[in-house]
Amino acid sequence: MSLSLIDRIKRTSTETPVYAKFCVYGHAGTGKTTLAATLPSPFIISAEGGLLSLRGADLPYVEVTTIDELREAFAFLSSQDAEHIKSVVIDSISEIAEIVLAAEKGRMVNGKPVDPRQAYGATQESIVAMIRAFSGLPKHLLIIAKCEKTQDEAGRLLYQPAMVGQKLGQQMPYLFDFVFALRNEKDAEGNVTRYLQTKTDGLWQAKERGGYVEAVEQPDLGLILNKLGV
Repeated sequence: MSLSLIDRIKRTSTETPVYAKFCVYGHAGTGKTTLAATLPSPFIISAEGGLLSLRGADLPYVEVTTIDELREAFAFLSSQDAEHIKSVVIDSISEIAEIVLAAEKGRMVNGKPVDPRQAYGATQESIVAMIRAFSGLPKHLLIIAKCEKTQDEAGRLLYQPAMVGQKLGQQMPYLFDFVFALRNEKDAEGNVTRYLQTKTDGLWQAKERGGYVEAVEQPDLGLILNKLGV
């Protein structure tokens, strides 16, 4: 017997995130991949071909170079064999998008190569579907992206996650609870400060949901999970 409407009413004050969904992007060399080690019991899906920065962490990972391998990784993470895994890391969505695009461009329709515009459209649909599928797993999710410089609708300079097609990059904030920019900044003396920018400043795209975090946070997703109470 289904519950009545009265029984289904909840209070917003009791709502807390169970699993956090992060997208972190940044320039090469900022240490995006090392964020995986700050998550609980992570499993890495790597399309980058190198995880030397995590050598000392001894984390489980699988390399993917085809769509079938990505589907195989998803099937594993959906199974009972992966119940001990608490976090999934995809490194990077930018590279996986290129893999999907290559597969789409290689398709034949009525004996002819697929139209490039159709290939880009199909790639964007596939990536959105993939992100939603991984987001549905009962685990924390970190999707790492490269950084690209683009322009917003008003022609202003904007940094955002690098994706196949500008439209998909602009969609990214709507697919995650948190979109952070990982930045390295030098002061006048040459000292480097590494931090996560969690709120947009008109130049760097970023978002956070719920007001749980500060505008600038340490590059440690475990600390942020503690703030979220999960």
